[in-house]
Formats: sequence, structure tokens, C-alpha cells
Amino acid sequence: MNVVVLVGRLTRDPELRYTQSGTPVTNLTVAVDRPGSSGEHKADFIPVTAWNKLAENCANYLAQGSLVAVEGRIETGTYVGKDGQKRKTFSVVASHVRFLNRKKTDETGSGEASEESFEPF
Repeated sequence: MNVVVLVGRLTRDPELRYTQSGTPVTNLTVAVDRPGSSGEHKADFIPVTAWNKLAENCANYLAQGSLVAVEGRIETGTYVGKDGQKRKTFSVVASHVRFLNRKKTDETGSGEASEESFEPF
């Protein structure tokens, strides 16, 4: 079974593009915390790809720093680098992306946005 669930923040704005056949695809990078030695925290930066309507929604509603939960599968690949060495790649192909925060107006009605977070799952 190849199932991945990640919760983290986007490291940059989503990049929406279209294939030659017109299919939308968006690339994201999700920073996911993990405990390190001596109680320090480290982060892993996981590449995520979303397709079709999910890709468009991610591009339209997410930005750098957005908190997301991603469910999908790991996809691996290989390529030959410019130096002739064989390289391995991996990314998560998203089947679901849950937006875990949203913008809301503050109580003064000034319209300034603040972040409200939700519990994942």
C-alpha cells in the first residue's frame, strides 16, 4: 500500500502550469517538522504535485506559509544528470489537499486579514 499523509506549511507559492494537452498541474513544496537529536526540531521539504481541478484550487487558494494536510502516494523516478550520473527522484502525488487555515477579517471590521487555524483531521 502506497499512502502518504503530510501536515505542514508551503515553502513558496504554488506554481500552476498546463501540460501540452491542457491538463492543469501544480507543484508545491511542503515543510514538515520532525524531531531531531537533543530535542531540536528539523524540517523535511517534500515536493508535492497536484493535478486537474485540485491543481487549480491549490494555485487559487494557497500561498507561501499556508498550513495544509496532503494525502497521496509516493512516486519515484530516475534521470541521468549532466555529469552522467544516474539520479533518483521522489515526490508525493496528491489525491486530496485540505486547507487547514483561512483568512478572516478582524473584529474591528478593518478588513485586515488574520490567520485562523483548524485542527487537522
